[in-house]
Amino acid sequence: MPQLKNGVRFLLENSLFLIGGTIMALLFANLDHEAYHRIVHAEAAPHITLHFIVNDVLMCFFFALAAKEIWEALLPGGALSSPKKAATPLIATLGGVVAPAALYLLGAIFFGATELTRGWAVPCATDIAFSYLVARLVFGKGHPAIPFLLLLAIADDAAGLIILAVAYPTGDMNLVLFFGCVIGAILFNLIVLKKWLKAKSFWWYLLIAGPLAWWGFFKGGIHPALALVPIIPTFPHAKRDDGFFEGARPDHPTDTLNLFEHWWKNPVEIILCLFGFANAGVAFGSMGLGTGLVSGGLLIGKPLGIFFFSFIACKLFRLELPEGMNWLDLLTLGFMAGIGFTVALFVATVAFPAGSFLDAAKMGALFSFGAAILSFLVAKSLKVGRFKVARH
Repeated sequence: MPQLKNGVRFLLENSLFLIGGTIMALLFANLDHEAYHRIVHAEAAPHITLHFIVNDVLMCFFFALAAKEIWEALLPGGALSSPKKAATPLIATLGGVVAPAALYLLGAIFFGATELTRGWAVPCATDIAFSYLVARLVFGKGHPAIPFLLLLAIADDAAGLIILAVAYPTGDMNLVLFFGCVIGAILFNLIVLKKWLKAKSFWWYLLIAGPLAWWGFFKGGIHPALALVPIIPTFPHAKRDDGFFEGARPDHPTDTLNLFEHWWKNPVEIILCLFGFANAGVAFGSMGLGTGLVSGGLLIGKPLGIFFFSFIACKLFRLELPEGMNWLDLLTLGFMAGIGFTVALFVATVAFPAGSFLDAAKMGALFSFGAAILSFLVAKSLKVGRFKVARH
């Protein structure tokens, strides 16, 4: 039993359930695509499918955890609270969004595929979990490139949430209903629960405001997977965040927001397994121009954008890389940030309707795992991280 428990913990901590769900979807879809389609898209109730339950409801908790990291990073002491700390990674993030999107759009226009331009945001994503895992393997513990990558990925997530909300409405927008429900949810948490009742359990903040915000997003025409994002800051939380730069954050903080994360961390890994199963089921023959555009944006645009934006910022504004980190480290890190996978796959499902364009874009998101291989090859050739040659 201890071995089984340790094995499950290893799978959860390394996001391997997501990979498992993705592999199952690919195998199922290529062995019996009709059966796979029936399972994922069959209606258990009017308009209620496994795809809807996973993408529109359960993924709320994935984006909630991302929002939690962003919010804490903005608190005093957090990685995004100080312009001096955040400037270079934030500019690198800008390059990691602009360059992939530009490369994607230029490619679509060059090949005359204007119908693909809607997917410009697909290659802008960075998968925090997998990029962090690769960074640990390449750089080793304690290297300054790891917190730099984490900050970049968190800022990338923040940009991704804004892009999803603004660029990809799910229908006719009803801003009155949207703002009414969201503001109502926020005020209920802040005034009724936090101020009057002084509630501590995250369930109180989640179970009433959450459905209200979700309904506002859903009916307001904004993707409901983002519904918990605006109410995350209303949870009682620590007044400051020591952040990953100091390494002083306690292992198990007891404030409501961190208890929420602690409770949902493992269930979200199971949700990601379902997400992989419900979204990655594409035939291997589905590759097309969209596959190349997404892959090119992530595998080429990401590292080049991160590197050159950072280089120009350091030269023009006299910013600096963290102590102990050099330009070869940054270039290698850029390839790690090219692992888009989870968020890229999600954005693809929002950007395109079911069909060949969506399947091709999904294949591009899946191929972004190639960035992990590229990261190791680049690190070895540049003698970066664990491959660095000791000097005597």
